[in-house]
Amino acid sequence: MSDVSFVFTTMPMKRFLSLFCLVGFGLLLAACAQLQGLTRQTTVATDVAVQSPDAETPRPAERPQRAAAQALGRSGQTADMLDRTSPEERAAALAPAAGRTQFLGDTLASLGGVSEPGLWLRTGLVRETTQGRVELQRGTGSLRVELRPSGAAAGAGSQLSLAAFRSLDVPLSELVALRVYAE
Repeated sequence: MSDVSFVFTTMPMKRFLSLFCLVGFGLLLAACAQLQGLTRQTTVATDVAVQSPDAETPRPAERPQRAAAQALGRSGQTADMLDRTSPEERAAALAPAAGRTQFLGDTLASLGGVSEPGLWLRTGLVRETTQGRVELQRGTGSLRVELRPSGAAAGAGSQLSLAAFRSLDVPLSELVALRVYAE
């Protein structure tokens, strides 16, 4: 028995035509994709004239904000000027924990409002202001801080005060991984 007659005898004609059309359509799509790739032509510019500006070429005027930004860099406030934490407050905060602490969770903290004085962490891990400790997850420092509620979800990240950043000796532009404890 030939292969073609076997197909006709084992499959109903409708199924055979459907399969034939499906395979034919797939081949047609593949061929179109190949032809479309062949018809694209790219041109490469070989002779491009480059013009250089001369002394008479008009230039844009300098923006007035640029001068103000440069002046701010020379006379702006530094972290030392903004951090009003006394050496005594800093020493007390750096002292080891005296009592029991309760682990609240881990958080990622950025620099908080630099105009707000004190050693604090604004976080979603607390619902009311309380005393606590933060510890760098890499284990290189810990600090007693005031835990302030942020109103955000617990995993939404936190903000650490300028004084706390400086006490932990962390760069101000860094996101700090912290373990947070309530006292």
